[in-house]
Amino acid sequence: MDVQIAGARVLVMGLGVTGLEVTKFLATHGAQVYVQDDAPEEVLREHLAQVHPLVEEVRVGGAGWVDPTGFDLVVPSPGVAPDGGTLKAALDGGVPVWSEIELAFRFLRVPIIAITGSNGKSTTTTMLGKMLAADGRRAFVGGNLGTPLVVCAGAPKDEEVAVVEVSSFQLEHVHAFRPRIALLLNLCEDHLDRYRSFQAYVAAKAQIFARQTPEDLLIANAEDPHVMALAARARARRRFFSLTRSLPEGIFHRNGWLICREGKDEERFGLESLQITGAHNLENVMAVILAARAWGVSPAAIRETLAKFRGLRHRLERVREVDGVSYYDDSKATNVGAAVRSIESFARPVVLIAGGKDKGGDYGPLREAVARHVKSVVLVGEAAARIKKELGGVVRTIPVESYADAVATAHREAEPGDVVLLAPACSSFDMFKSYAERGEHFAALVRTL
Repeated sequence: MDVQIAGARVLVMGLGVTGLEVTKFLATHGAQVYVQDDAPEEVLREHLAQVHPLVEEVRVGGAGWVDPTGFDLVVPSPGVAPDGGTLKAALDGGVPVWSEIELAFRFLRVPIIAITGSNGKSTTTTMLGKMLAADGRRAFVGGNLGTPLVVCAGAPKDEEVAVVEVSSFQLEHVHAFRPRIALLLNLCEDHLDRYRSFQAYVAAKAQIFARQTPEDLLIANAEDPHVMALAARARARRRFFSLTRSLPEGIFHRNGWLICREGKDEERFGLESLQITGAHNLENVMAVILAARAWGVSPAAIRETLAKFRGLRHRLERVREVDGVSYYDDSKATNVGAAVRSIESFARPVVLIAGGKDKGGDYGPLREAVARHVKSVVLVGEAAARIKKELGGVVRTIPVESYADAVATAHREAEPGDVVLLAPACSSFDMFKSYAERGEHFAALVRTL
């Protein structure tokens, strides 16, 4: 599925951040670029102004190509689902389809460390980038986290490695993409509003290591059965991390230490200065240490980063304490697995705020975590009725109409020593533009208490 980009007719689908950078890259490399986006012209005005001098034709507002078989290549943005419209027609018609990371990989001059999983990708990617920087290493850090990988391919500086977060959407159309080191953090039901089954979602995630060889490394979660089932198929060398048991090689937790074993060598990393909380973040830290040591980062740089790294916004972020009640923003907990891990981070009673746009997953695991840790649940958003039904009366549930009502209700429900936790288990798109906007709104309301 090789395509000579210079002179090729390439259709770019989507004109968000990824589509804009792909368009610039392709034009710079001599392609004849065509662009389509379903959004109306007024929404895309800023990006349209940048691409008009570079492209042959732009179609917006849903007026895309019905028959894309005249193109040599189609590059869809991650948000473009493959089950209909122009993209399905291209796939059915045998037109080569590459994701942005596939396009970038074919031009990159540096190796890739790629991170995926249902949860923790952004935290892990950022932390690893900071460890590399602390050790004086030059790294591009981006991907699904922010700056598209194609930017690194198009305008390389002096990087020695690209550290990239990759989503299942980005992994759907890869054919040569091969990270030197791949991290598979965890797998739980997510994006089932896009995938026909959990197995289809897992199959997309598996593409992160599908073309690795024994020269490469796969870092995987030894306590996740879905991850381990996939890892058994890998041809790469494998190193595992575990919170619950000792490992002959890899990294594990014991009595407040992270113990990293490689052959006969053993290194220990204390947790007394760690700034981020939660068992899930300990797993993220372990995965990062394995990747950092595999790349030759010094133990001193690792320890320095662990002591300084305070996590990312809207990931189990403490907002404030009011009348003895601590308020936490985990708006990034956009699936059930993430919400469960968030809830289980606290030994204190939790008043949970949940709900949003339903992603089609099973809320059963949420029911179990709520029964163990939560005293009441405040439900808001489109999925509120379904969550209330599936929680099945294990605790008191209180549906409300707005986030202002949700925060006020949680404030009334909580007692000194409790935690009020925003961990929605849903995406934000019923009421907000992003999980970040939802988290900011929640935090602003908390600050008014």
